[in-house]
Amino acid sequence: MNIQTAPSAADDQAMLDAIGKWLDQKVAPVATRMELDDVYPTELVEDMKELGLFGALIDPEYGGLGLSSTTYTRIIARISEEWMSLTGVLNSHLMMALIVQRYGTDAQKTYWLPRFATGELRGGLGLTEPDAGTDLQAVRTVAKRVGDTYVVNGAKMWITNCIEGDVLALLVKTDINAQPRHHGMSMLIVPKINVETREPLPGVKVGRKLKKLGYRGIDTGEIAFEDYECPADLCLVGGEEGKGFYMATGGLELGRINIAARGVGIARRALQEAIKYSQIRKTMGKLICEHQAIQLKLGEMAAKTKAAELLVEDAARAFDTGVRVDMEAGMAKWFASETALEVATEAMRIFGGNGYSQEYPIERLYRDAPLLCIGEGTNEMQRIIIARQLIARSKA
Repeated sequence: MNIQTAPSAADDQAMLDAIGKWLDQKVAPVATRMELDDVYPTELVEDMKELGLFGALIDPEYGGLGLSSTTYTRIIARISEEWMSLTGVLNSHLMMALIVQRYGTDAQKTYWLPRFATGELRGGLGLTEPDAGTDLQAVRTVAKRVGDTYVVNGAKMWITNCIEGDVLALLVKTDINAQPRHHGMSMLIVPKINVETREPLPGVKVGRKLKKLGYRGIDTGEIAFEDYECPADLCLVGGEEGKGFYMATGGLELGRINIAARGVGIARRALQEAIKYSQIRKTMGKLICEHQAIQLKLGEMAAKTKAAELLVEDAARAFDTGVRVDMEAGMAKWFASETALEVATEAMRIFGGNGYSQEYPIERLYRDAPLLCIGEGTNEMQRIIIARQLIARSKA
């Protein structure tokens, strides 16, 4: 089934079935090997183009599927059950696309979104720098306007899709003296290539692919800009300087919901594997699922996984209304990511020595899960955001 030509994007179950079939037939046979070898999944990315997934959240008028965030998070959770890295290829791209869709000028939407929807141009969100992770206002990448052009200088790191992708939504300083600092920040759409000829553009230098504990295969890397030039009319999102910080934090709302959905996928798979293994492994003359100690673990793992699912659904529904969802996204991200780490760890304990072996998927789930507690804003910061929103909303 080609999702892009499906008669109705509302047919969620048909879509999930198609993705499940693809995961079973194409992803499952290669995921373990590609993850261990840290190989970029080129053919699987092409499959995702054919499925229309790079346009999942892009409006149909621009060639996208126009899915609800609820449907999208279900897709992300399902893919994460098989191989979480693939969801990073999608989500970083869609965070970039939604910044253009939400804040771009009509001309920018018409130019960029159809290319994003088909996957002709793929990309990500360029926020993080060596001294600017959670503290986005500390970015040092600078864009200076010279006539109708911006000249960009600076470097980003831990950027998904910066090596294999074509374009980034780049958070920059356009006024280094602005106070408060975020008033001097803008968002640029910066292609690495000439969109028409696909020739490399001068001023862009892609660095190394970073080695990671988990989340392998996907290209998490470094990128630098040296006197890089881009036209202001197409590249300054919204056509107005000083709005970049709010665009970035708005994009991170989707990122945090995505992280939470990944956590649901990892927790689900770890729970499934633990239940299955507990029904075949014997100790002391009986199946380990009959031991109360194992039952206690499984019961808690199942309840927390279900709670994570519900928090993700709540955040996704809120996101679809178009309002700011810092608190809902933060709750979902914090709880689901911590649940993923806890459930993966408990599953490894249930597996015993076999859980530590590459013969089973548990060790990969165990390595992937910690990223979720760090990425798109640490869980420590999520709790602060939740508390601040609680206080602010109670005053309102």
